Amino acid sequence: MQFIKRDVLKEKPASEATLGFGKYFTDYMFTMKYTAEKGWHDAKIEPNEPVRFDLATTIFHYAQGIFEGMKAFKRKDGTIGVFRPEENWARMNRSADRMCIPQFPTDVVQEGLDELLRIEKDWIPSAPGTALYIRPTIVATRIMLGVHASTEYLFFIILSPVGSYYAHGLEPTKLLVEDYYTRATIGGTGEAKCLGNYAASMKAGEEAEKKGFDQVLWLDAQEKKYVEEVGSMNMFFVIDGEVVTPALVGSILPGITRKSSIFLLKEHGYKVSERRVSIDEVIEAAQNGKLDEAFGTGTAAVISPVGEIEFKGKKYEINGGKMGKITQWLYDEITGIQRGEIADEYHWIHQI
Repeated sequence: MQFIKRDVLKEKPASEATLGFGKYFTDYMFTMKYTAEKGWHDAKIEPNEPVRFDLATTIFHYAQGIFEGMKAFKRKDGTIGVFRPEENWARMNRSADRMCIPQFPTDVVQEGLDELLRIEKDWIPSAPGTALYIRPTIVATRIMLGVHASTEYLFFIILSPVGSYYAHGLEPTKLLVEDYYTRATIGGTGEAKCLGNYAASMKAGEEAEKKGFDQVLWLDAQEKKYVEEVGSMNMFFVIDGEVVTPALVGSILPGITRKSSIFLLKEHGYKVSERRVSIDEVIEAAQNGKLDEAFGTGTAAVISPVGEIEFKGKKYEINGGKMGKITQWLYDEITGIQRGEIADEYHWIHQI
């Protein structure tokens, strides 16, 4: 694999305590190109610098692009660990299929990521709650106007040292139930991690933030009845001792942290259900004192407690606005496995 060295390295952040999320980027990136004639080719590691695009490039006009989110950690034994990357590559290729993007060779991108992380190992923060965020992305690069799938693509991986996704860290989030705007529909692109999904969520997200909420809790598009997900997380509720999460019906992203959480909860004897969950059921449980906990799961936030939900102008506090026992246990378990503080019994960590 070709390696192009940059002349001057960037200055690293002065403090891990003020990293925030997605503000700093490392010296190098992995790139690979696709053309109809050559397929995927020209894999290399090169300086992470601005790239020039013609204004008629397909991605700007038709949003034919997908991405993933992963994290690398400095582990207790001194190695670099990436959490379940094979799951991300599989999901990314499923997203590619939905967006008419050619399947990419997972062995090549994993080799490229491994080498990139070796080169950038000094950028990986070590303070609790920090990680090196990994953003693999594919964008359509053919210079063409016309609603057709591109015949040229750029695959790139950029890296960013990050702290907590939310500025308030593990303090419980506040969610506003959105009963007007729609994020995704069954038969649409909700289960793909594509660019347009996130653009579609911004209007409701901005309005929620103005009202003092952290995120929007989306309902289904057809009936505005069933809970789906939060903009950056899958959603879980603990109702009368049962852990319930919305079923993957085609409009919800199949989260890897979600999948891992369900597995761990079942392995440790918790009752877990994947099913349609109506917002009325959630509100009724809150009113009757049976909504024990609520939390979101995702690569960026890992496990994020939810302390308050507002629906139709009425606020419902959950667990006294504090992180619940199951939420705390799950956070400790997953982050412990990621950092090597808990044995990786399930072989989830790809070590470098």
